[in-house]
Amino acid sequence: MRSSNPVLVRRGFSRGNGYAGFNTAPQAGYAQGNPYAQNPYGVQEGAPPQAVATADRMTMDDVIVRSATTLGTAVLGAILAWVLLPVTATSLFLAFGSGLIAMVLALVQSFKRTPSPALILGYAAFEGVFLGVLSAMYNSRWSGAPFQAVLGTMAVSGATLLVYRAGWIRVTARYARIGLAIGMAFVVVMAVNLMLVALGVAENGGLRSFGPIGALVGIIAILIGAFYLTLDFKEIEDGIAYGAPRNESWFAAFGLTVALVWIYMEMLRLVAIFSSND
Repeated sequence: MRSSNPVLVRRGFSRGNGYAGFNTAPQAGYAQGNPYAQNPYGVQEGAPPQAVATADRMTMDDVIVRSATTLGTAVLGAILAWVLLPVTATSLFLAFGSGLIAMVLALVQSFKRTPSPALILGYAAFEGVFLGVLSAMYNSRWSGAPFQAVLGTMAVSGATLLVYRAGWIRVTARYARIGLAIGMAFVVVMAVNLMLVALGVAENGGLRSFGPIGALVGIIAILIGAFYLTLDFKEIEDGIAYGAPRNESWFAAFGLTVALVWIYMEMLRLVAIFSSND
């Protein structure tokens, strides 16, 4: 049940995982060579049985506790950064450094086969510092923007969970592949846009401006974040159903935290855009 950064490898679509990939049904003439057509936690063909003891299986309580711990670490880091670091050039430099460290830790964890609580909590702490300074900076110009962004993030995540639980969205292999392709394309386009802005080719932030185009891009980014939440929900559901090891709940916590951070940052920017146009 390997969750990861929205722009990185997802369980079921990375090499060597042997993950079933959202209950994919084997197709004729393809099942034997398809690494995604098996139960990820069941007995694999040709492998000896390796049952996971009931006491060591992941439960929803495990996911809730690990997710609360990871999110709590990020929130605590954000609050401390907000209170202790005034909005200055120095604090912005520290925030940039913290964000860079968080990205590196997320990359390392994303490509590990096993979850590392130290890496995950370290990512949450440094990401929290980055978010705290960023939120304080936005609040200094658009008063109340972080609070509105938090409410917006809660609304999006709650609505996504409701839609998923109601069965209005079926997370299939095809759904995941299309969404992942869109997500990767978005990241590539944003990277190119950043490069053009840095070179002076694109003005006023290019696609990330504070105008209508920037607002549209922000809405697309939030929808992509919601898409990754549905993948996380499915991975959690399958992990519990298939009897995943308890430590896999850290992957769930990591995936949920990264997706929620993604949505919050985009929501914060979107609130600022609409506030600027009032």
